[in-house]
Amino acid sequence: MSSLRHAENKSIWVVRELGLPAIVKTCVSCGHTRHHATGKIRVNANGKQLDVWLLIGCERCDRTSKIPVHERVHVSALDHDRLVRFEENDPAIVRELVHAQRRLDWTGTWALETDLPFYEIEKAAEPLDVIVRFELPAPIRVEKLLMAGFGLSRSAVKRLVDSGRIRLPLALDARARGDFRLEVERRQSSGPNSHAPGPSRSSEK
Repeated sequence: MSSLRHAENKSIWVVRELGLPAIVKTCVSCGHTRHHATGKIRVNANGKQLDVWLLIGCERCDRTSKIPVHERVHVSALDHDRLVRFEENDPAIVRELVHAQRRLDWTGTWALETDLPFYEIEKAAEPLDVIVRFELPAPIRVEKLLMAGFGLSRSAVKRLVDSGRIRLPLALDARARGDFRLEVERRQSSGPNSHAPGPSRSSEK
């Protein structure tokens, strides 16, 4: 379980979805490996048997390929409402089918939105809770999120994490793809008139 405590000041960061990820698949025409969903789903019927494919296009040569969703499935085995959504190229179904692929390239699919764009972490005198929420399951390095959220360099982020100023429930180099919370500790006073410091938070058990 996480040992993070809730601070009085809170911020919410949201990983916004900019678009669908690319599907990694080698194009038989040009050898390129990035494909994007065309937004179309093809349903072919042969008697009571159905084939359902997700249609994707090569990013380089625009060749259309098919990814099997259902092959030779009996019509009675498919939920009727879902079949209608296949036939109508429902965008939510297309998104679901893309996200279900095993090899995806998430480059350019997200942006981080924060409600504290001018928060100066290195000068902060009060602790801060940051709630990170994901609109899409993109695997993003925690380090990259902190760099984007606080506007810091990689070395500055590492220094603040190593010193205990930023407290995380997972490793800095981990890839997060779901909601989590982090805490920024207050900056310690170091002037000649400052009071003697109490026990360090990082030493608490």
